[in-house]
Amino acid sequence: MNSAYLIKNAKIISGGKQFLSSVLIEQDRIVALGDKAIAAADDWVNVIDASGCTLIPGLVDAHCHISFDRPKSNDELFFHRRPGLASIVASVNAQKVLRAGVTSFFDADCIFDVGIDLRDAMEAGVIEGPRMATGGNVLITSVGGTAGRLLPDSGKLGYAVIVQTGDEIVREIRCQVKAGCDWIKVHVSGLPVRKTPMHGDGEIQAWTLDELRLVCDTAHSLGVPVVGHCRNASSTRDAALAGFDMILHASYMDEEALGVVIDKGVPLVPTFTFLANLIDYGDKVGADPALQNIFRNEIAQSSTMLRRAYDAGVPLMCGSESGFSVTPYGDWHYREMGLFVEHLGLTPLEAVACATEAGASIFGLQDELGRIEENYIADLVLVEGDLEADINLLGEKNNIRAVFKAGKLVNTDQPLPGDWNIPGWRAGQYSTDILTYDLAHKK
Repeated sequence: MNSAYLIKNAKIISGGKQFLSSVLIEQDRIVALGDKAIAAADDWVNVIDASGCTLIPGLVDAHCHISFDRPKSNDELFFHRRPGLASIVASVNAQKVLRAGVTSFFDADCIFDVGIDLRDAMEAGVIEGPRMATGGNVLITSVGGTAGRLLPDSGKLGYAVIVQTGDEIVREIRCQVKAGCDWIKVHVSGLPVRKTPMHGDGEIQAWTLDELRLVCDTAHSLGVPVVGHCRNASSTRDAALAGFDMILHASYMDEEALGVVIDKGVPLVPTFTFLANLIDYGDKVGADPALQNIFRNEIAQSSTMLRRAYDAGVPLMCGSESGFSVTPYGDWHYREMGLFVEHLGLTPLEAVACATEAGASIFGLQDELGRIEENYIADLVLVEGDLEADINLLGEKNNIRAVFKAGKLVNTDQPLPGDWNIPGWRAGQYSTDILTYDLAHKK
């Protein structure tokens, strides 16, 4: 197949700027822009007229869970998944992610070793999918995480591996690096079963600073970066102090936490999309109103500090936390950009930069991924309409005219299954409500 493309007359958004130009792609690279692109194009090049469209770098989803397959509960995720089947299902879901314009994503943690195997299969060309970096099972103390008493006091379950001592921390990190993990993830904070008056806003910190430093020292000595789930002020502060390379959420930062994050320059991935979906659309899927209020408060109390971090030069990345019932694959990867505009006050051009070039460092490709410039990797998304005027255009799949990953035009003609009914894969329910006598006879 001809691997050269000339995209003409596009409104380009790249590097926080927008301009009209043409782009020439050969093999996996952008080789020329503007008049130079037109002059350098051979007669046999594939020409795409992008008039009336916006061309952006491929999206980087910096917080995804490709192996989960849209569970409605931790019970479903922990007890209704099988390794081989999870890999097969994830390979289809990865194609949904790619077709949504996400050409790269970070799989923060995974069930079993699905992330590692899926990444290797996509890199080898066994299946089509985005560029991927993956963590393994997230390191959790028995207090941490968001699954409460479902988590064991030792061993592995779902996406988690429980570590309680320094020796266990070091051993697990070494095993994950041996297995081929790109990142080590730590659940620095978690939801306690019962909060006490000593607990502040958000979750509670479940690791000591010394333990977090041990994680970083061990992983960094083996050349692997560390990412943390942090949903309160102290966990964000101590993760930054310990040397974490990226922080997910960074909720409820206070002045002390913000100061350390700015001083260390740790990239942040707020991941508002999961929260906003539950707030805005939770009524449609039977969400708990109390949880909606908690998430509404989290966005409101976190936005000012996140904006201050951005203004101080801290990189902000866009993550969707796709992989749950409220964030299915292929549907919501675009939304974080709009939420950055709405809640952080970023311009659409700045938001696009957060969703593209900011995430290149996850892969160590900050000098060749996420911009539309000569010699950059040809990861591109062509969108019908003016994305600067309407940042949410990517939400309508029909607006995506073309997706390029490493110079290859993604084939979106072959239909993908929308859902599946696999025995034992979903958690069964007798009902969604309790059938009391009064409910049964309610007029």
